[in-house]
Amino acid sequence: MRKILTIIGPTACGKSALAVELAEKLNGEIIGLDSRQIYKGMPHGTAQPTEKEKKGIPHHLFGFRDPWRPISAGEYAKLIQEKVLGIDQRGHTPIICGGAGLYYRAITKGIFEGSVSDLPTRGRLEQAYEEDPATLLERLRSVDPDYAQIVHINNKKRLVRALEIYEATGKPPSQHFNEQDENQTSVLDLFPVLLCMEKDFLNDRINQRTKQMLASGWIDEVKTLLEKQNELDSSFPGLDSIGYKQIQAYLKGEMTEHGMEEDIALRTRQFSRRQVKWFRKEKIEFSVDMSHLDRDKVSGIISDIYNCLTVRNQV
Repeated sequence: MRKILTIIGPTACGKSALAVELAEKLNGEIIGLDSRQIYKGMPHGTAQPTEKEKKGIPHHLFGFRDPWRPISAGEYAKLIQEKVLGIDQRGHTPIICGGAGLYYRAITKGIFEGSVSDLPTRGRLEQAYEEDPATLLERLRSVDPDYAQIVHINNKKRLVRALEIYEATGKPPSQHFNEQDENQTSVLDLFPVLLCMEKDFLNDRINQRTKQMLASGWIDEVKTLLEKQNELDSSFPGLDSIGYKQIQAYLKGEMTEHGMEEDIALRTRQFSRRQVKWFRKEKIEFSVDMSHLDRDKVSGIISDIYNCLTVRNQV
């Protein structure tokens, strides 16, 4: 199988639109690489592409999973591998697109044996997080200072998961990641393209997109999810995400509408910087600064390079 074209980068940098243009040029189908866009009933807050934005291109792993069902990086990696194989067998070009660094690592380096979930430990750690997240972060720093550098205190899922792995295996996440190079049995051979933007330019896009998402019905979306969550008496992982938490605070009267919007934009900008930091640690040789480039020209250049690379590898 030829290398898999993969578009990665921070939120709001134009990954989805570029992937669609590439799919049009390469007879492609798009596979999502996002930990929140997988969920049903969350199209506004996770910026799932609309039917108009898809332009008739098949999209996979978007809005397919019930919002109360969590997903591990290992399960997601297997789903991506299955989609890649199916698309390739149809004679089309699989194009992976998203900004989930952990899932990217899962499909490029594999999943370590210790990734099996330990639900009792997770529950205990989640309770500890609710009581004092700073103590948990400090503990992670003591056992895995390298991984702690890329885990924000507000990222409950990743902080809890890191300590869950440590307690279940006796090894910190960084050690497992370093050992993954020895297990290359179930990884994909990617041609990754990292999109980036000048800080001010990206921040403006994030601010504008936050306004658009709120205007499109994000608050009503959260109300519906909360009603469903209460009805099922089950926790919805997606509601612990940036934006969803702020909207819940607004609905409780804990934030003003303006304060809610400002906080969502701020935390999204912070998240985008962590995404860039994560991807800069990966082995990615091809990056594109999208700040002042014409997207159609960029898609043409990338598709030409990819076609040349594919032909060269087949010779």
